[in-house]
Amino acid sequence: MARVSQEHLDARRRQILDGAAACFARNGFHATSMQDVLKEVDLSAGAVYRYFSGKDELIGAIVAEVMGEVRTAFEEAARQSPPPPPDELVASVLGRTLDARAFVTADGEPAFARLVVQVWTETVRNERLAAVLDEGYAAVRAAWTRVVEAYQESGMMRADVPADDVARTMISTVQGFIVQQSLFGPVPVEVLRNGLRALMSMGETSSGS
Repeated sequence: MARVSQEHLDARRRQILDGAAACFARNGFHATSMQDVLKEVDLSAGAVYRYFSGKDELIGAIVAEVMGEVRTAFEEAARQSPPPPPDELVASVLGRTLDARAFVTADGEPAFARLVVQVWTETVRNERLAAVLDEGYAAVRAAWTRVVEAYQESGMMRADVPADDVARTMISTVQGFIVQQSLFGPVPVEVLRNGLRALMSMGETSSGS
């Protein structure tokens, strides 16, 4: 029997994760059954359960993957000297995250933000998922803190405010933007970028004054 390549295994896992994400966003986590996921990805139960034991493991894997991507993006930014300014950095990372999951739709509209809010809600009753999210949040916060420290070292940002305070605030800004998307519909990420840019300009002296 020919050995299945790692590339094939990775592609199959990707297929299952993407299909599950689409189902959860469209129908809700609790209303989605494993049968729904099997139908979405057009695979047998055996093929899916080879990778994931059930819905909890699927949603945990989705969360870990997204948080890992975001953490990596901020860690890369922290290594730049100096990092991109906050408005550009947030828009870039969030934009890539949303674009990579543009296939997650409901009624023809982007629905990844709805999935994110569902995950946050589910952590109230699901300790395992809460632990995955806590770990991911801590890693993203640490990466953001390093970005802020780089801003401070380069003179881009005042240094008398704890870097962790700034990191928490920037994460909260993105979380709020995601909640708005979930409740009120899609908004271009440039809206968040422009708003941050305007807030960042408040201490500047207008030209000609």
